[in-house]
Amino acid sequence: MMEATLEVVEMEDMHHVRMTFDASAASYDTQRRKLIPCFDDYYGTAVSLAVSHAEEPRILDLGAGTGLFASMLLQQYPKAKLTLIDLSDKMLAIAKARFGEQSGVTYLCEDYTDYKAENEYDIVISGLSIHHLSDPEKAAVYNHAYANLKQGGVFVNADQVLGRTPFIDALYKEDWTRKIQASGLSQLELEAAYERTKIDRMAGLNEQLSWLTQAGFSDVDCVYKYFNFVVMYGRKPAKEGLQ
Repeated sequence: MMEATLEVVEMEDMHHVRMTFDASAASYDTQRRKLIPCFDDYYGTAVSLAVSHAEEPRILDLGAGTGLFASMLLQQYPKAKLTLIDLSDKMLAIAKARFGEQSGVTYLCEDYTDYKAENEYDIVISGLSIHHLSDPEKAAVYNHAYANLKQGGVFVNADQVLGRTPFIDALYKEDWTRKIQASGLSQLELEAAYERTKIDRMAGLNEQLSWLTQAGFSDVDCVYKYFNFVVMYGRKPAKEGLQ
């Protein structure tokens, strides 16, 4: 009975997330630079970590949204084969417009938390999405990301985390609020941003690094951190059991 109740709650949460991002899809990209004070370093670090020796790497983007993160990787790997998964069809519509006639791009409007790929990927990425999931779902996503990678493949998660203590977390929120209020966003845009924070379900950084390690990843690390904006990294060993 408890499991059924939790499943219903998670489905309702997922619906709320989908509706929230459907509503903000049109303006999401234009606002993102102002809503992420560390935008250039944040995404720059994430892209730098997403390394593959394949000429045409297969890249899976979890919670791809408008395809911003994936588009940055496409500049690095012009022949990459992309799979973009997101709950919001309106977000994916913008991604489709972004990539236009680009070949090798697959769009999946579905829940990625239990996605199992038919063919493994060289790189799995996620940008500002996993923090909307419950903690058990986060851990499950990390397990599936590991399973969906080729040996030697890498996982890069650019996301947001809780502060280590309530006091530190409050500092993070105060800093972010102060900076976005000075960013030039309109009052309506600010209110929409604050509304979106209501669907956040952030977890601590150390817990997530632990979940990545438990999933099997080696060389797990937080490579970049700016208040609660972090870039986490893990590598699937080239041979099973090699750490």
